[in-house]
Amino acid sequence: MVDEQAQHEADCKEAVERLYHFLDGELTEERRLMIQRHLDACSDCIEAFEFEVELRVAIARGCREPVPESLRVRVFNAIWEEGSGSVPPSAI
Repeated sequence: MVDEQAQHEADCKEAVERLYHFLDGELTEERRLMIQRHLDACSDCIEAFEFEVELRVAIARGCREPVPESLRVRVFNAIWEEGSGSVPPSAI
């Protein structure tokens, strides 16, 4: 029984670690089927999977609105400063 519990926990850990790859279709067919079988049998992992699916849908819905130009500039400047340590050209 202890070995079965340890195997189940290992399967859960792998399923959760590979969840994004699973959702993005980035797994081999063998690995995808292994994760799918685990999701079909594990209520904890299927809950995590369903949450991620719902989150992606909500994000996709929310990302349909255009981003204000002022926000684009602020994000660009923050990324530029983080990467280069200097003031971005748009701030000069």
